[in-house]
Amino acid sequence: MVDFFRNFIALLGGVAIGVFVNGGIIALQPFILPLPQGVDPNDMASLTVALTDFSWHNFIMPFLAHALGTFTGAYFAVRITRQRQLFKAMAIAGIFLLGGIQMVRLLPAPFWFETLDLSLAYLPMGWLAYRFGRKERLSNVAE
Repeated sequence: MVDFFRNFIALLGGVAIGVFVNGGIIALQPFILPLPQGVDPNDMASLTVALTDFSWHNFIMPFLAHALGTFTGAYFAVRITRQRQLFKAMAIAGIFLLGGIQMVRLLPAPFWFETLDLSLAYLPMGWLAYRFGRKERLSNVAE
């Protein structure tokens, strides 16, 4: 029963932490890399119209938000759970990938960004989180 709750907390907490990191990075974007004049990042219609005015650097923060949100959520799950760590990391990455696919459907971003985002920000980050979390756990057990 303890393992059930541990796994539940790992998955639910991983998604929640990942969403928090993703949203935090997106919220910081206007202060770090400003959007074009008059763009409201909280309004989908405004973003859709303004995407034609975006340069490549306007896509850095969304990519980092997606990648780091996925990584931190999957890393949390790997660190909390005791068994099937890769499955849990990839499950969280899969959940975030579904969110990324939905965003691609809602916002017509350039093809190069959609391809880069969907291929590198989700499943590879889940795998990296597994590798880093597992390695750290093994080194802590050895001590």
